[in-house]
Amino acid sequence: LIADRKDPAAFAAAIEGAGVEWDLAVDCIGYKPEDARQDLEVLWPRVGHLVFISTDFVFDPLKRAFPQPFSNPHFLTGEGYGPGKRACEEVLLASDTPMRWTVLRPCHIYGPGSLLGCLPEHARDAKLIERMRVGESLRLVGGGHFLQQPIFARDLAELALSAHGCDLADRAIYCAAGPDIIESRRYYEIIADLLGVELRVEEVSVAQTRVEHPEWASFLCHRIYDLSPLRLAGLKVPNTPIAAGQREHVESLLEE
Repeated sequence: LIADRKDPAAFAAAIEGAGVEWDLAVDCIGYKPEDARQDLEVLWPRVGHLVFISTDFVFDPLKRAFPQPFSNPHFLTGEGYGPGKRACEEVLLASDTPMRWTVLRPCHIYGPGSLLGCLPEHARDAKLIERMRVGESLRLVGGGHFLQQPIFARDLAELALSAHGCDLADRAIYCAAGPDIIESRRYYEIIADLLGVELRVEEVSVAQTRVEHPEWASFLCHRIYDLSPLRLAGLKVPNTPIAAGQREHVESLLEE
């Protein structure tokens, strides 16, 4: 099926015209509340279970706990990526749809098909490998010492699929992260090791970055989570070690 979700009529016609009932739908491209409303209005009753991919950027970075529980009530407000995802969550929470739904809030997602880089000024940097190969110093906020728990894309997909048929995951929200807690700097060290080069880092002031780039606020904190809620619900717990996932990710880019 091919349709532009920004064209509501065409989107609805494509789904209805397929004449298919699906066990599960995963929305990876919902950014505004109207996207979540579209899911509720168009997918039911053709879909039994919706998994909505949110983000850990919904949280207020200055009011986090460590590890951060999914139930932390402090969220970003206003405009932007994180607040938009939270607005989508609120649409689902306020709905009385018979369709089952589950929200996943992933940390940094990595893996083949995406760009490398988990922290400004080199987040999703298309030239990261090239920069590292020529010995360029990477400008990392706070020297790359913020903790993260990156999740491999395949692990996130398997987690989403495991929500189907899981009664405890109905109308539930979970933080989704990988098994390894690392400094952001370590993420780049692994890449350097795979490339056989030395990692050079230039520390960028956190305070200065907060002032000059308020849009980066959600990066400027530790992003670590307890995975036991996933395990207790019977969901597939992410288990790809960061080193193994990064190897696959880097090799996929070198083959392009």
